[in-house]
Amino acid sequence: MVFKRADPSLPRAGGPAPSNTSASHRARKSAGDAAETRALQWLTARGLVPVARNYRVARGPSARGGEIDLVLRERDGTLVFVEVRARADARHGGAAASVSVAKQRRIVFAARHFLLRLATPPPCRFDVVAVDGDEVQWVRAAFDATFDAGAY
Repeated sequence: MVFKRADPSLPRAGGPAPSNTSASHRARKSAGDAAETRALQWLTARGLVPVARNYRVARGPSARGGEIDLVLRERDGTLVFVEVRARADARHGGAAASVSVAKQRRIVFAARHFLLRLATPPPCRFDVVAVDGDEVQWVRAAFDATFDAGAY
């Protein structure tokens, strides 16, 4: 199952959080949504054009698939898959350091699925936008898609 939102002004897939979700989970989700919105505004101010937001793909009924926070296009046509990470401050390595290899694999899985929809896939890149408190850091080409194919 795939959920995508090409227009960032549209409501998020899945609707509001269920009432049995903990307050701490809702607070983290709200902070993450705010960081994504901030990152989107920051990147569009630098000339990137939004293509999709919160693109999700499932592996199966009970298997975790992947999600791409933001998909944007550079002026040169490069498709940029962006993982947005937020932390209150830069302790413990900061937001950029929190993108694990497992998370990278899930992002690459979702990106490959996204690219299957295109007749001719453009050049691509995987970026991370780290929001550490008031600081925004854009890490271009933070990782690539060269993983062991058996890991998918």
